[in-house]
Amino acid sequence: MDGAEAVRKAREYVEDESGFRRSKVDPLADADGNAGVFVTLSTFPGHDLRGCIGIPMPVLPLRLALEQAARSACHDPRFPPLSAEEACRVTVEVTLMSVPERVDCPKEELPSRIVIGRDGLIIRLGGRSGLLLPQVPVEWGWDAYEYLAHLSLKAGLPQDAWMSPDAVIESFTGRVFRETEPCGEITEG
Repeated sequence: MDGAEAVRKAREYVEDESGFRRSKVDPLADADGNAGVFVTLSTFPGHDLRGCIGIPMPVLPLRLALEQAARSACHDPRFPPLSAEEACRVTVEVTLMSVPERVDCPKEELPSRIVIGRDGLIIRLGGRSGLLLPQVPVEWGWDAYEYLAHLSLKAGLPQDAWMSPDAVIESFTGRVFRETEPCGEITEG
């Protein structure tokens, strides 16, 4: 499945889950292997976050991971459930993820190992975890130190938790595909 097809299919699932879509969603073929994926919904215009849910590890076939992420993004616990009226006023973004890999280096070297815009990050510490997609620090204009601080906060940890010797940091890449407007052209990047 290519990125544009993933966005179109995620849009169908979002419209179906919100009650906007009146026809049945045809299932995707079982051709793709397991993959991690995130679906992000943003208001239009304005591009404020409206929902973002994903399955970071490749534990499901892409078609199932995409459906679960898209439907779940409509019920992101940070927001009220997406209504049918809102479904036609959000843009859909799909991030197709590589398998996360542990970053093994001394913690003081970690910021120099991060490439903003390329690396998504996961932190695990004390039973907590947090994930930020590679596009997030670009959107907010963060440097590597700010990125790591916000990653720690996302996990509900102090902003310097990434420096803990027990903190596990993983990185991944993601190919990002998004609608330029609701149901509009799909671009990569």
